[in-house]
Amino acid sequence: MVSILVFDIWGEYAHFRKYFTTTSPLTYSLPPRTALCGLMGAILGYSKEDYLHTFPLASAMFGIQLMEPVKKIRFSENLIDTESIARMNIIKQHTRIKFEFLKAPRYRVYFSHTDPTLMDKARKMLAAHQCVYTPCLGISEHIANFAYVGEHAAELQENSDPIPIYSAIRDDQIIEVIFESQKEYMTETFPNEMTEDRTVTEYQQFMFERNCKPILAKVKKYYRLDNGENIVIM
Repeated sequence: MVSILVFDIWGEYAHFRKYFTTTSPLTYSLPPRTALCGLMGAILGYSKEDYLHTFPLASAMFGIQLMEPVKKIRFSENLIDTESIARMNIIKQHTRIKFEFLKAPRYRVYFSHTDPTLMDKARKMLAAHQCVYTPCLGISEHIANFAYVGEHAAELQENSDPIPIYSAIRDDQIIEVIFESQKEYMTETFPNEMTEDRTVTEYQQFMFERNCKPILAKVKKYYRLDNGENIVIM
């Protein structure tokens, strides 16, 4: 039995850049686990140098659920080179790049950590709607708001009959998916863990339903929360 903190995050826009795009950046539909580590690091006050080794796969558990359907838009932004000029008001040149963004995203985050002191701090900060650094949805321009949902006890389950899974599902945990009509299934490969020098050490494919509906599936391992929800850890 583990304790899981649940909170929602949302914003006007989000951009979680896909690793294989450069000149025309595309975005993931969900925040990767690495982005969730940065989000928790901002709330709890860990620097960019510290948060990655604070939330390794061995110690920190994250789950993610869509709360609003995936909506993507594209528009251009002017990028400027701030390192080559002395004052912002004399910038003459810029590069126009077309970005893909998520429109009005909202997610439910499930979080747990093996460190009880860190968990206690996270519980207090989330419940009080406090943060040390400004949380954002991928990049600093997209500021995130968050709301504490609650704390739930969760029990690890294995090898069940098909059950509704509310979170995104790791591909390596899927035994069978019961595909249903009127549902839109999507899969994306996310960076799941990286070192302090931003070298990705694990990529993982995830499945989710585009319109926030649970996926009926048989999975190897999942957590059943005391409110009846079933989630798979990222």
